[in-house]
Amino acid sequence: MPITTAPITDIPAYMQQLGINARAAARSLARAPTAMKNAALLAIADELNRDRAALLAANAEDCAAGAAAGLDDALIDRLALNDKRIDAMIAGLNEVAALADPVGAITDLNYRPSGIQVGRMRVPLGVVGIIYESRPNVTIDAAALCLKSGNATVLRGGSESLRSNCALAACIERGLIAAQLPATGVQVVATTDRAAVGVLIASPDYVDVIIPRGGKGLIERISREARVPVIKHLDGICHIYIDDRADLEKAFTVTMNAKTQRYGTCNTLETLLVAESIAPDILPRLNSALIEKGVEIRGCPQTQALLPNALPATDVDWATEYLAPILSIRIVPDLDAAINHIEQYGSHHTDAIMTEDYSRARRFLREVDSSSVMVNASTRFADGFEYGLGAEIGISTDKFHARGPVGLDGLTSQKFIVLGDGQVRGG
Repeated sequence: MPITTAPITDIPAYMQQLGINARAAARSLARAPTAMKNAALLAIADELNRDRAALLAANAEDCAAGAAAGLDDALIDRLALNDKRIDAMIAGLNEVAALADPVGAITDLNYRPSGIQVGRMRVPLGVVGIIYESRPNVTIDAAALCLKSGNATVLRGGSESLRSNCALAACIERGLIAAQLPATGVQVVATTDRAAVGVLIASPDYVDVIIPRGGKGLIERISREARVPVIKHLDGICHIYIDDRADLEKAFTVTMNAKTQRYGTCNTLETLLVAESIAPDILPRLNSALIEKGVEIRGCPQTQALLPNALPATDVDWATEYLAPILSIRIVPDLDAAINHIEQYGSHHTDAIMTEDYSRARRFLREVDSSSVMVNASTRFADGFEYGLGAEIGISTDKFHARGPVGLDGLTSQKFIVLGDGQVRGG
């Protein structure tokens, strides 16, 4: 379907056509050889490089419109493209092209007593609908991962980035055509009408899975209204527990990185738990460093007794993803209390323990029910690129179908395959 920013009046008909196109393209992409998919990714990278001026011009219009509409500086920054960010998108396409293709991989092939061999083969999910806000780079990341995993995709970006996304979609379309793949393998929804989202998430005939990326309100709406399976996470309430057998130098460095490297990400530290026996040894130093960074401290009564600047923390604070320079601190008696706190208030995203005690580390890994659980490492590592996935389409805190950063494998399913030589089942 041609890319256009002209008003679309019949949203259901328009979305149905996108779905029909995607379903047809998915069949072609599922059987496309790896070399053809990689050729498309590299061709898209070339198109981005060639079309820089048009991309930057479209993005400048989006940024100007966003500023006029009152978007704050942080949102404008997420929206903005520049040469460095275009270079990063190009690098991402090349990285995904270099990754192993999961489609068609056969595992667990074993002979059964009957003589048949039974195994599992990785297959694409089919059509992936992705709904996201602000950042145009998600358009390229999502297109690349879906394409490499043999899926067609329908992308619905935020209204504030429509011009940028349509310009990127034109590059993607030309790259697909250059590689002799269906131009409709990646489609951008070219309307800002919110009704398009409602139709997309209620189209099981055309869409196999929905992945929302954005604020809590968006994800709650998708989860509530979707008639299609959803891969999602609502909050990133990430914890670090500093055990009384921690290396305090490591604990200081990791905590500062987890909280202050970036404030607005879902893997940023929001609550620090500290064993009471070592709290006087680590918290004052952390407090001074956090104050220098402009971080506001909210603490339990014991924390306030140690840190006079700490504001009182409430139950709401323990359950809040701040996405801001604010940190909740709670002093706890021991590992059991830390695990109980995480279970009560956490969001099952990413949690870490700082300890030199192997048994306690193993207990934390086993008992904390989160999509990423870490020992002596910053929660900021919870990321598809850092995990070696090349890129990620999102982070899932669900237990099915994927959990944690969702890369190529998370965009595939498995089917059983059976190899025989004329065997028949008896009695």
